[in-house]
Amino acid sequence: MYMSETVVKIEDISKQYRLGVIGTGTISHDLNRWWHLVRGKKDPYSQIGDINEQSQQSTAKYVWALKNISFNVKQGDIVGIIGKNGAGKSTLLKILSRVTAPTTGTIKAKGRIASLLEVGTGFHPELTGRENIYMNGSIMGMTKSEITARLDEIIDFAGVEKYIDTPIKRYSSGMVVRLGFAVAAHLEPEILIVDEVLAVGDAEFQRKAIGKMQDVSSREGRTILFVSHNMTAVKNLCNTGIILSNGSLAYSGEINDIVDTYLAEETTKGIINNEWKYADAPGLEKIKVKSAYVRYRGDKLTTKTPFDIVTEFWCEEDGFPVNVSMHLYDENNICVFNISTPKKILEKGLYRVEFHIPANLMNDGMYYVNNMFVTDSQCYFNHQKAHSFEILEDRNVSGWHGKWRGVIRPTFIENEYNLIDNIGCS
Repeated sequence: MYMSETVVKIEDISKQYRLGVIGTGTISHDLNRWWHLVRGKKDPYSQIGDINEQSQQSTAKYVWALKNISFNVKQGDIVGIIGKNGAGKSTLLKILSRVTAPTTGTIKAKGRIASLLEVGTGFHPELTGRENIYMNGSIMGMTKSEITARLDEIIDFAGVEKYIDTPIKRYSSGMVVRLGFAVAAHLEPEILIVDEVLAVGDAEFQRKAIGKMQDVSSREGRTILFVSHNMTAVKNLCNTGIILSNGSLAYSGEINDIVDTYLAEETTKGIINNEWKYADAPGLEKIKVKSAYVRYRGDKLTTKTPFDIVTEFWCEEDGFPVNVSMHLYDENNICVFNISTPKKILEKGLYRVEFHIPANLMNDGMYYVNNMFVTDSQCYFNHQKAHSFEILEDRNVSGWHGKWRGVIRPTFIENEYNLIDNIGCS
């Protein structure tokens, strides 16, 4: 019903930044840009600059945060925008929200746009929650009576009724996110832009927020652009998607295909890997890390997949006593568990340590690994955030969009119902 009209048209959008400089650069650069503009010529600095590859040392003064992005969004679409950190997702949303202007290209949008890009977006810290609701609604072009008609629903959804007349600066980050989303979702923008901020909210609010986004899209035909690293939420919520890579549009299409493509790009033959050359290897004089990775069978790492957490390292001294302690952390920086090898006297050479994690133990979500090399009960080298990986959901439960509660989610033997008494039954 709503999938026919194009409401957002993005044509050849690029965004360039000058490295190490706040603003556009020098006065001479600005004058040079102006002189080319009045003569009808291209920006002289738009032809230079490195791609947005954060792992490489830049040799140019400019970098392209986005480069030649073009796609259309139809009314009622929920578009998932995914990619690695630094791929350009937030920059794209800021351009769509008119927080910043593109260096080149044009954007055409039909209807009001509401955006929730970061905690506290659009809120004045000295104003109360109630006053901020009215201020945001006015900015979106709504009358006071229109905002008042939706006020109770906004406050109830956000769950901040007790604090609604308290200045926003007294709110926790989670309260600000809940109120910000409630305002954006209930003041009826035709286009809603949501960044990763929902990760700040608790599990119950995340389920409410995702359910609300589905509702306003399917019933009211509103369009949503959604950025998240939670692939389960992206799959359950979105119907189309795009992948950004180093500031460029890598893929676009149906959301299941997009997520599968993205995960396939992140995993090669069942290995999620960080590897270093000897000259650049993290470590100290006696221990240097060659690689740290996750290994598993198949093309996806899910809650039902057994896997190994592996580290390879060089020992540079004969007779060096060491044990390796692996600390696994979830996305909330909670240590899930710690596994350690026995102490061993090592000869000089290259070693591999493997920690096996059984199937049906881990919860879905993002994880990272710290490897601690211990000698004589003292930490010799702590390899912090040696690598990170994501475990995907492997359930098909309609209407569930969040993760199970708990740090882990082991599968136990199924319990059975045993009748112990039928007294009182007719």
